[in-house]
Amino acid sequence: MLACLAGLAALPVAAAPDHASAMVVFDEARKLCDADDGALWGESLCGPIMIVDPADRAVIANQADPGGVLVAKDGAFVGTLPASAIMANTRVEWSGAAWTQLLWPVPFEPALLRVFLVHEMFHRIQPGLGLARGEAGNRHLDTLDGRYLLQLEWRALARALMVDEADARLGHVTDALAFRHARRSLFDGAGADEAALEINEGLAEYTGVRLGLARDEQRRAFAVYDLARFLDAPSFVRSFAYASGPAYGLLLDAVDPDWRGRLGADADLGALLAAAHRIDPARLREIGPRTRRYDADGALRTAEEARERTRRERLAAWRATLVDGPVLVLPLGKSSFQFNPQTLAALDGVGTVYPTLRLSDAWGELVVADGGAALVHADRKQATVALPPGSDGRAGEGWTLTLAPGWTVVPGGRAGDSTVARDDAPAPSRQP
Repeated sequence: MLACLAGLAALPVAAAPDHASAMVVFDEARKLCDADDGALWGESLCGPIMIVDPADRAVIANQADPGGVLVAKDGAFVGTLPASAIMANTRVEWSGAAWTQLLWPVPFEPALLRVFLVHEMFHRIQPGLGLARGEAGNRHLDTLDGRYLLQLEWRALARALMVDEADARLGHVTDALAFRHARRSLFDGAGADEAALEINEGLAEYTGVRLGLARDEQRRAFAVYDLARFLDAPSFVRSFAYASGPAYGLLLDAVDPDWRGRLGADADLGALLAAAHRIDPARLREIGPRTRRYDADGALRTAEEARERTRRERLAAWRATLVDGPVLVLPLGKSSFQFNPQTLAALDGVGTVYPTLRLSDAWGELVVADGGAALVHADRKQATVALPPGSDGRAGEGWTLTLAPGWTVVPGGRAGDSTVARDDAPAPSRQP
């Protein structure tokens, strides 16, 4: 099984979103959804797909849009995505249809491409299945204990996937659930927050693995690969579900093939697996001996303690620039976010830091690139970026702001702050 993983490490991609490469992607997507024919979720994955070049917003689509924006060309449909439309690997509603949107480049290694395509096609049908959840921060997964217990859970899940003997698999499953229970016991609301993201993104990645790969051995190998590749993510806050979703889904397939029919509003993949194995909750309370099984020399704990020291220093710097210092305040209304979920970091008690971000709202667009950072407050009512001395509010270290017509930068509520407002809006009240 581990040999299967080695071949997945490379990510060869096409150099440009040319017509021929796009047609290869569309053909592969059609084969995948035809092979499933709606069997897994009771609904076909087939539907509108657009490939978008982020550099110039050029679109190549597999079918016409109801709004008539795209133009037929050589068996596909081409055009340009307007600046107001979101660009992301996800479900996008545009020009009268719900699309699977894919940003170029896409992975062209066969297994990676198939898993990726099914993952994103599932997102298009996900709301109709009642499997879209409101997401919370999961900021506890950037703490020392949150990260450590999550990685112990992942190690146990990987071992469960790699063994064939039922009793050995059950032992590793029980260990994984014990680490999961211990982590969630430490943080209020952690269970519901994690479960929501595992439904939103974990099920999508599980579906990609389940339908994108033909044999059970391949699926289990890819699930182990998913558990490994996210270890290097700068943060687990939003990336963890991509790793755990396939593992729990495949383990559930093995013991309870009908589990997908029991995904109610409060569904939790770990609870479903515990129920399927009839694991007594009392068996999940002790983690001391289990910890030694998965971190025998304590190296993982030592590494996480070192990371925690670095994290605290970084958080202190972000708090100084994004909270205490002069900032540009951007009110959030009907916002669209494009970001790398692996880079998010929780700023305790305030919100989430986005080291890279494309944020659009009525006032225009904020772009945060490498070297910058934006803070989105926990209530999602405003975002802030550090405002350098003498700035006109249009640019700062690692960020640029493009204002929509009718909007301007005005003094903010605190001395030294700025904010955006409509040209005819009254000036904000000032705080001392």
